[in-house]
Amino acid sequence: MTSKARKKETDESDDEETPEVVPSDDSVSSGNASPYDSGIEVESDEDSDEFEDQGSSDEDEDLLEEQQRHDDASDDEIEELDGITDAFESAPRKWKSGKRDATGKPGGEDRNAQWIHTDDLSSDDEDEDGTGNRIGRVPLHWYDDFDHIGYDAHGKKVVKSASAEGGDRVDQAIQNADNKNVGKFVVHDALNDKNVQLTQRQLEIIRRIQNGAYAHPEFDGNPDYIDYFSGVDPEVSGLNSNRYLPKSKFQPSKWEKMQVDGLLEKLEKGYINMDYLTGKIRDMNDARNKRKESDEPFLLWTGAEEDELNMRKGPQHIAAPKAPPPGHAESYIPPDEYLPTEDELKEWEEMDPKDRPHGLLVPKKFPNLRSVGAYEHSVREAFERCLDLYLCPRTMKRRLNIDPESLVPKLPKASDLRPFPTAKCIEYKTPYDEAEEAPVIRCVTSSPNGQFMASGATDGFVRLWEVETGRLLRSWDLSKVAKSVENETGETGDIAKPVVMLEWNPNRAHHCLLAAVGNCAVVIATGTEGAHDVVLTEALLNEAKGGGNVTNEKAAKAVKWHAVSESSKPVSSFSQSSGPVCALRTNSEMASVRWHAKGDYFVTISPKAGAQAVLIHQLSKGSSQQPFSKAKGEAQVACFHPNKPFLFVASQQHVRVYHLVKQVMVKSKYRVMFCLSKILRPLILLYLLLLVSGLLSGCRWISSLDIHPSGDHLIVGSLDRRMIWFDLDLSHTPYKTLKYHERALRSVKYHNRYPLMASASDDGTVHVFHSMVYSDLMRNPLIIPVKILRGHTVRKKLGVLSVSFHPTQPWLFTAGADGRIFLYQDI
Repeated sequence: MTSKARKKETDESDDEETPEVVPSDDSVSSGNASPYDSGIEVESDEDSDEFEDQGSSDEDEDLLEEQQRHDDASDDEIEELDGITDAFESAPRKWKSGKRDATGKPGGEDRNAQWIHTDDLSSDDEDEDGTGNRIGRVPLHWYDDFDHIGYDAHGKKVVKSASAEGGDRVDQAIQNADNKNVGKFVVHDALNDKNVQLTQRQLEIIRRIQNGAYAHPEFDGNPDYIDYFSGVDPEVSGLNSNRYLPKSKFQPSKWEKMQVDGLLEKLEKGYINMDYLTGKIRDMNDARNKRKESDEPFLLWTGAEEDELNMRKGPQHIAAPKAPPPGHAESYIPPDEYLPTEDELKEWEEMDPKDRPHGLLVPKKFPNLRSVGAYEHSVREAFERCLDLYLCPRTMKRRLNIDPESLVPKLPKASDLRPFPTAKCIEYKTPYDEAEEAPVIRCVTSSPNGQFMASGATDGFVRLWEVETGRLLRSWDLSKVAKSVENETGETGDIAKPVVMLEWNPNRAHHCLLAAVGNCAVVIATGTEGAHDVVLTEALLNEAKGGGNVTNEKAAKAVKWHAVSESSKPVSSFSQSSGPVCALRTNSEMASVRWHAKGDYFVTISPKAGAQAVLIHQLSKGSSQQPFSKAKGEAQVACFHPNKPFLFVASQQHVRVYHLVKQVMVKSKYRVMFCLSKILRPLILLYLLLLVSGLLSGCRWISSLDIHPSGDHLIVGSLDRRMIWFDLDLSHTPYKTLKYHERALRSVKYHNRYPLMASASDDGTVHVFHSMVYSDLMRNPLIIPVKILRGHTVRKKLGVLSVSFHPTQPWLFTAGADGRIFLYQDI
């Protein structure tokens, strides 16, 4: 049978068995179809042996050529094929790149390899337009009863195509035959319901895979072994190149550390030197021999002998104490005063040798050195020294070379902490009868705007001053008012009642003063308000002018409001009244008064009144309250917290804090956290509350009290020369105890704006401190003394009795027992 006959039979069988794929699997596997020309002829099954084996060599190519010649000789009836078919069947499978022609295409036998080298890098599943079917693994027979077979990426239906099936079996066979004649190979894509024409490259890859070969002919299945090695210029194999380095690679080697420590120890002990470490010498014996052979001079005592002995191994070496050097008595020509008399010699003989002035030695005078004989007690003294060195214990004592300056804390310079008051600038002279002594100025205060200042003296007068000029504006006799209120009969004595406490209302819109005189607290209208503050001041004092309205029964027994009709010409033209407005009479002598920060409430202290010692009053309503039913010690001073409903009451030794809203005493709380275990740590926290009542000052007698504008710090002055600083958020014990004064403290004050603090004492001085309080709770307050202000004289063991800071400037007002008032400014 000829080749054409066999080809015809094969085509007919393929048309009947494989209607959808052209050519059929049998025809592709048998090598009957060539993808290189449209005129395709089918060879016999024997021709499929021409395909090279995997990893073909020159011997395989020679074998293929021999088989080709044998087939040509045995079959004489084979008709001549087309040129491209003969070239494809007879050409050996050499896939080496050859020369190209003028058009850039491979020439000769390499033209057949261009189908394999033409690599399509696009994905088989690539669908840029998104028109392909996207139903995934859903069976297609589910769509048999529908007009579509799925949906595309845009959600549109993929409609069935009537032409894709190609009609019935006969039509498909005819279509396959026509495709073979024109060199087309068409398969049906059932998922997208369309016919797909296979490319020449795809056909060649199918043919190679069906024959058990690699898809690409240039792939080397048995490459030569590459011997990877490490050396001076190693070849990187790529093995384990993507692994992360272990943690040990980033940590210093402990063996190298031990080696370095050993070298440093040898270097310190002198076993090696830097020349050995740097490689200049290879053996330390060479350096030692070179040093011995050299004639260069060297120091016998370098000063490091003790260090070398201390660094030796074994017990610590302690050098023997040196014998004392000989004195004048050991000289062979001692001065006459060292020569003993006969009486002294007799006295020395009766004494023990260790009690004698020079021991066994008796000073003698010789005419010359040659006349000096051997010392008779030399052996005995040497033996006794050896016994001392052998039997007496010794210890090594090292002296600490500490610079005393390093123990002193480094504080900033006072010049870097300015501004603060430094010099006396203005003196306010109090008028008095020259035949008598000047009245003692007990208290001083300044207005919130800083324009006016008021002072209270032992003559019972409250005087109003202008700050910048020192001019006396008004004077009010409160002693007369207090006597009239206390007696209620109009009879007044000759002895004046002193003004012991005076404070200006801290509210800038309320122009009034509060003074403590005798048993009374007197409210004074200053008459300094402007056009905008007149209405507010009158509204505040309106109820007080009517005599008050005390509704509390307990408070009504302790205090009584009295209206005062005395008035004077106001300082301001806008003011309507000036002078004492009302007086609050208590049952005992009053010692202290203090305003609340808002200027409506104030507190009065009467130490001898027992439970009625502390009274709280509201000026706008003319009412009073008695917060305590029992007295805990004699109250001395009190003050309000600037922004919380707390009241600080100081007795002689303690400071107690009361919550006015809850009406309880505030206790200091310190939380100590304990974690039971690591598992329960985020869940269970046990707090131990240590309750401490009040602040423990440690003072014998508290005289003054002031609170910081922030409300977190408190200072207390005492008569035993102490100024105590309390950090309310830290502890109930003092944070700092300052002892800078020589006598009792009379007044302590904070500045409302600047980080300044001042203390006045009976020693006639005022100490100014820089007191910086930080908003960071981790930083402690900075307290530095910056200036000592002098100028007041001590009279009758009394010095400076009151201090007050200017509200807006770093200025300080001081009032003393010498009857003078000074203003210190920053110059």
